[in-house]
Amino acid sequence: MLKNEKAVVVFSGGQDSTTCLFWAKQQFGEVETVTFDYGQRHRLEIKCAQSIAEELGVKNTVLNMSLLNQLAPNALTRSNIEIKQDDGELPSTFVEGRNLLFLSFAAVLAKGAGARHLVTGVCETDFSGYPDCRDSFVKSLNVTLNLAMDYNFVIHTPLMWLDKADTWGMADQMGALDFIRERTLTCYNGVMGDGCGECPSCQLRRRGLEQYLQNQSQEINR
Repeated sequence: MLKNEKAVVVFSGGQDSTTCLFWAKQQFGEVETVTFDYGQRHRLEIKCAQSIAEELGVKNTVLNMSLLNQLAPNALTRSNIEIKQDDGELPSTFVEGRNLLFLSFAAVLAKGAGARHLVTGVCETDFSGYPDCRDSFVKSLNVTLNLAMDYNFVIHTPLMWLDKADTWGMADQMGALDFIRERTLTCYNGVMGDGCGECPSCQLRRRGLEQYLQNQSQEINR
């Protein structure tokens, strides 16, 4: 049924959004991506997203969101802000309003392109406490977008209830594990592939991969 539908993937070129792009290509007849330039420290993220989109044969649109950088200083846009998380507080990598704005602008783009489906890689299982990665937020925004634009959007969150090991497993099932491991950029320090190995994003990614490979090994040895 969805093979006759069009989807727009919110796309950063990282592990989660690239997994969602592979998923969307299996689910929908036509897929395009939207990437947001919000002044992130590592410009390689945008180049990575553009390169992956081109290789997978999907259109990529880069939207200027520099105002978000101005309004919400954070460790992803400011070299003088340390990447850290204090007990009981959000990580310094949290960008206020990011997913709210990204999904809203993606919806405007999607309506203009004749797409009713939005795909995003937010996840409540491994979400570092980010409030705009919660399922309740996505469902609320879905209703708001439909009312605001008088258009029946469906926001898909294929990773919402998966931990990182499950996300690697999903990639493997789609035949995309090596591609995602080698070609994506998740590292807060701007290192491609397996990353720097030290920042919280790399540690989460590595632990998930190790857990998935360990689970696979145990299955084989049974």
